Amino acid sequence: MLIVFLSFTTVPAQDFVWTSGLQRAYSDLQKLKVQSARQALIKESPANGVRIFLDDYADMLTLVTSDDDRLFANFSKREDDRLDALQALDDKSPWQRVMQAEVRLHWAFAKLKFGKELSASWDVIRAYKLLSENQRKFPNFLPTYKSLGTLHVMIGSVPENYVWVANLLGLRGSVRQGQQELQRVQNDPIFRLEAQLIDLMVRAYILKFTDADSRTLAQLISGNPDNLLLHFFGATIEQKNGRGEQALIYLTSRPRSDGYQSLPVIENILGDIYLQKSEYSTAKTHFQRFVSTYKGQNFLKDSYYKLFLCQWLAGQSDTITRPFLQTVLTVGRTTVESDKAAQKFAEAYLERGASPNQKVLMRARLASDGGFTDSALAYLRPYNEAKFMSAVEKAEYNYRMGRIYQRRNDPDAALPYLRRALAISEPDQLSFGAVSALQLGYIYQQKNDRTQARSFFQKALSFKRHEYKNSVDNKAKAGLSQL
Repeated sequence: MLIVFLSFTTVPAQDFVWTSGLQRAYSDLQKLKVQSARQALIKESPANGVRIFLDDYADMLTLVTSDDDRLFANFSKREDDRLDALQALDDKSPWQRVMQAEVRLHWAFAKLKFGKELSASWDVIRAYKLLSENQRKFPNFLPTYKSLGTLHVMIGSVPENYVWVANLLGLRGSVRQGQQELQRVQNDPIFRLEAQLIDLMVRAYILKFTDADSRTLAQLISGNPDNLLLHFFGATIEQKNGRGEQALIYLTSRPRSDGYQSLPVIENILGDIYLQKSEYSTAKTHFQRFVSTYKGQNFLKDSYYKLFLCQWLAGQSDTITRPFLQTVLTVGRTTVESDKAAQKFAEAYLERGASPNQKVLMRARLASDGGFTDSALAYLRPYNEAKFMSAVEKAEYNYRMGRIYQRRNDPDAALPYLRRALAISEPDQLSFGAVSALQLGYIYQQKNDRTQARSFFQKALSFKRHEYKNSVDNKAKAGLSQL
């Protein structure tokens, strides 16, 4: 009778078991070895909630790396099936709600990639409620805080004019709270690596990425040389933060074999870096590889726009360059910001052509974005604001000069240029004003002048319509939260 009683009381604990095979599968998924992970998962019990979670993780990685619309349509019904299967498992386990929330967040991420923003939003809201409930029931269960901490950061960086929406939906959190939770979950042996990566991505895409953060990233990658996902995200983080050479190192040293999931977008990133280095022929080769192998809809407009730049900046005739911009208008979609910017440039160029000084501004922009500040400064030194005719170009010239000096760790030299770019941009609400205000906020934050920093972060938020509004607003709100 005792044996029978014990068997009944312990069965629910078997609903979520991290077997050695499942741990290996999770490790492989974190490295983007999706096929070997799937093979390992086949050997595990389909009733184990951990396997259900990892099956879903494998699907999510397959979808977001391929951007294949047909695959998304085929896989999409699996979300409800897996959520139903997880909900039927032991609700007294701290894993039950965590796994449901993880599945919802997998699908939110996938849906965003495929332009299903509304459905993705509902998945995020439901995931938040599941994780919040789990936190109340099991406050010391560390895995809860990996995704809950991420959501708290996201909620904390919502622009002021949308805070009421978050409150109405019951979503509450701050950037600092989320960061503390991500730090806490790094003590968990299962989710440590993923939490470390998320923490670095929060610093790169929402906060301000520092030299110390760059060193931490380098240590993480060097400690995991066979992890393609870390090399990929390391490259995107460093590229985003104007360290093109370091991004190139991560990509050229990435692990390569048929065992890893294909990542066509790496060709797009390599093209970007070589374009920033003014190596137009090499950049063109990488962009052509991307558009010939990629099956999705994101980054197509961006890539054809960059193919235009490779030819245009190399001095090719309008007959050769113009068709690339015409293609921009007919391919892909405008879900990601780089595609929106490509569409806007193509429409303007095809309607009005280029001004005499537009090439020099473009060369300076590309070089500065990649962190090649010597080249960027050399492009702009022969010019001053008076040589540019339109308000847009005057604002861009000043913004580029400010960013060059800022990247060269000379904030005092950057300040007058960024202030001037902001002043020129305000009447017409140009994007250069919003991004200048954001950088001014960072400079004064670094100087510990909280009043000035707060004023400029709020100014960045005040710009109503520009192609970088989502990212600028998120960063400005995060900056205000830190103050």
